[in-house]
Amino acid sequence: MDENELIEEARKGNRKALAEIVQRYEQTIYNFAFKICRDPEKAENIMQETFYSMVKSISQFDGNSKLSTWLYRIVANHCLMEARKQKGKSFVSLEDDEDLYTEKNIADWSALPYKSTENKELREILDKAIQKLSPDYRIIFLLRDVEGLSTEETAEAANISVPAVKSRLHRARAFLRKEIDEAFRK
Repeated sequence: MDENELIEEARKGNRKALAEIVQRYEQTIYNFAFKICRDPEKAENIMQETFYSMVKSISQFDGNSKLSTWLYRIVANHCLMEARKQKGKSFVSLEDDEDLYTEKNIADWSALPYKSTENKELREILDKAIQKLSPDYRIIFLLRDVEGLSTEETAEAANISVPAVKSRLHRARAFLRKEIDEAFRK
């Protein structure tokens, strides 16, 4: 079944169609939630909450956007709710274990050892900088620059205007550049 047929069947209450949607998107949803909260347990809970919300409101999905964009919006909302619950606490851990959210690890034998070390160091610096972003800015940065959504899709997923996406993305990128510059000056 193509996605539109699957959605239509899911709207009718077809459990197999709902299960197929979950199967198609579970890794994407988990990865995105993990990128925001950096905690496997929270990411798993957010993924479950996202699919629970999807099942409850699939009939409200109007089809004006891609299903993935609609699901990103649900994930973003759940992540923001989690961040609000955690006020005063760090929403993000400082450890980054890429193995937790990648499906497969394939060694790149073409990379030189020193390049691998440099890439790991840069990834750690960037990750720490991303963690310092507020959840509102982190979600926009991740949707646009990591997940590769268009500005319009990001606006729809975050439920904000296109100019707001552009503004938040510009500020997030500027902040990240500043953080990376400072890290390399040390």
